[in-house]
Amino acid sequence: MNWKLTPKEAIELQKKMREEIKLVPLKKTPRTIGGADVSMSLFAKDGYAGFVTLSYPSLEIIDESVVKRPIEFPYIPGLLSFREIPMLLHAWEKLSKKPDVLIVDGIGIAHPRRLGIATHLGIILNIPTVGCAKSVLTGVYDEPGDTPGSISYLYDNWDNKEIIGAALRTKKGVKPVFISPGHLITLEESIELLKSCVRKHRLPEPTRQAHLAVNRHRILNENSGGKI
Repeated sequence: MNWKLTPKEAIELQKKMREEIKLVPLKKTPRTIGGADVSMSLFAKDGYAGFVTLSYPSLEIIDESVVKRPIEFPYIPGLLSFREIPMLLHAWEKLSKKPDVLIVDGIGIAHPRRLGIATHLGIILNIPTVGCAKSVLTGVYDEPGDTPGSISYLYDNWDNKEIIGAALRTKKGVKPVFISPGHLITLEESIELLKSCVRKHRLPEPTRQAHLAVNRHRILNENSGGKI
């Protein structure tokens, strides 16, 4: 795939790729689940991208892969997949145990053009993906109940009421996370899968562990003077 695109070309590609999205039931019960995360500062030249693969439903880590790569696309809201996916693809190549389903720290179809990073990555890798974001890029919702497991649907707007995701309260007294299906999975399956991946923390274990893995690698690299 050609990643050397202008922002305008990237938007046009998103519009074309939207036709490839398939929100269909999972073909099989997952036995492994993955998490994906990217870490970079706003003006950095390099970023860190990684995956973890966990057993499911026990959520024990069985593999991880993290890479450091140059950042080749500017920071533009709505186009972050073009900034992050090239790095993630390098990490994916080095991941020995590929997951059955992938949870991405980011959004799926809850995107102005329905092509958030989870959807974009799912189409490229041809695997079921779910977006789990800490904030909303687009859409409106009512606050879910304060009981862990409570949800409220995320709508495109209050007029057309198109459902594009859900707000999930994972812990009492903390902000919800925002779930949107990416590719090859339904919204309801995405919600139930994310619920089953919550342990002691606000974030589900796949993306939390991916975040920890990426940050460990970054700290080791920085402490070694960039030799790792």
